[in-house]
Amino acid sequence: MSPESQEFLATFVSESYYYWASVIMLLIHVGFLAYEGGAARSKNVLATMVKNLMTLSLVGLTFFFFGWWVYNAFPLFPLQGGVVGPWTAADADGVVGEVLGLVQASYPWSPALGPNIADNLTGVFWFAFALFAMTTASILSGAVIERIKIGAYSVLAIVLGSFTWVVAAAWGWNPYGWFFTQMGYHDFGCSAVLHATAGFFALGVLLNLGPRIGKFDAQGKPRVIMPHNLPLTMVGLMLIFVGFYAFLAACVIFVPGQTGAITIYGTPMTLSSIGVNTTLALSAGLVGAYMGSKADPFYTISGGLAGIISSAAAMDIYSPAIVIILAFVGAYTMPFVGNAVEKAGIDDAVGAFAVHGYCGVFGAVMVGIFAAGYPQPADIPSINLWAQLVGAFICAVLLGFVPGYGVSFLLKKMGLLRVSEAEEIVGLDLADFGIEGYPEYSILSEQSSHNTPGSVSVPQGTSHS
Repeated sequence: MSPESQEFLATFVSESYYYWASVIMLLIHVGFLAYEGGAARSKNVLATMVKNLMTLSLVGLTFFFFGWWVYNAFPLFPLQGGVVGPWTAADADGVVGEVLGLVQASYPWSPALGPNIADNLTGVFWFAFALFAMTTASILSGAVIERIKIGAYSVLAIVLGSFTWVVAAAWGWNPYGWFFTQMGYHDFGCSAVLHATAGFFALGVLLNLGPRIGKFDAQGKPRVIMPHNLPLTMVGLMLIFVGFYAFLAACVIFVPGQTGAITIYGTPMTLSSIGVNTTLALSAGLVGAYMGSKADPFYTISGGLAGIISSAAAMDIYSPAIVIILAFVGAYTMPFVGNAVEKAGIDDAVGAFAVHGYCGVFGAVMVGIFAAGYPQPADIPSINLWAQLVGAFICAVLLGFVPGYGVSFLLKKMGLLRVSEAEEIVGLDLADFGIEGYPEYSILSEQSSHNTPGSVSVPQGTSHS
């Protein structure tokens, strides 16, 4: 085979790898659609699902226009460059020149993002990263179901999905990011960079959004609001699990000219380790949540995701035994965190903070304990607890909770955050679309009232959830 053919084959294999990993990652969004649609009451099922469609579309567009640029422009800020830029000013060694080239390639009008045969890889990297961004915003989506205005949600999803978490990734999931180069931070599967940022962002929004009507009684004690279709919710989470295998595979750097797969931090790894460790994390997480929640179905199925997130930050270097321990502990304790949030008067409809916020911080911090001293490339500090603590704090609090609370606070003050009480009571399907997700419920209810002596007919179009 000629050198040209070898180069083409290597490029094609790498391009195909990221393309198909990203396509399979779309199952995460199929899963979120089903998961949140099932978790909502029947009067809100269509509105919940449409909100997920808008997450994918709005974040996809805004990640193209500025999110991808943020990732390539911000890795050195604020250590180099002023507040208004350039964030990647050249230094004496010329290293930053490479970053500046990436910034240019990330402009929406760059040929690297257009149809051409000169660059097969930039576009598929964008594709994978766009799916990461959509996933991040979808974490917020479930927490706020049944009472947020679609316009306010759209603004919050764009801020989270195409900006704040992208800054976290630029700093902590980037070969030039200062979390890594200056501190030695390691977060292979984005436990804090993505999950903690999104989970704490959601917490900030929930404090301003408030609980659903009827969630708490007059004494402030929480009431159970059951999903209208728990089996659909469980199937949705299974689809998310499938997509997460692809998500973690897309975290592997596999490009032409390399002798093997590496992480974004330049450390060696294999796909087989991802296959083994993800499966063990999923399994141990399900068992842990089953035990920790005393067999609650909703928490049990959420435990699979909690287990993966609790071990994802160093899944590339952990032994299977460590993965099992961390996944089990993170998932076992997750229901206690979810219940504590509820007792504090916060209505997190799907436990997004417990699964993503808490387990994301837990996963990132545990790297500093279980992988302390692990060597990274030359001139990069070894993995250490201090770096993991600082990185997790910045992701969770400064890039997660603060902007989530701040933006939602402004929307609340402008009267744009929450739907009216009347709309919430009747259901967002009728309020937003004028139709019900399950219109046959009304027919069956009317038939039942006609056949039951002394019963009262429920007008068509009234929610029964």
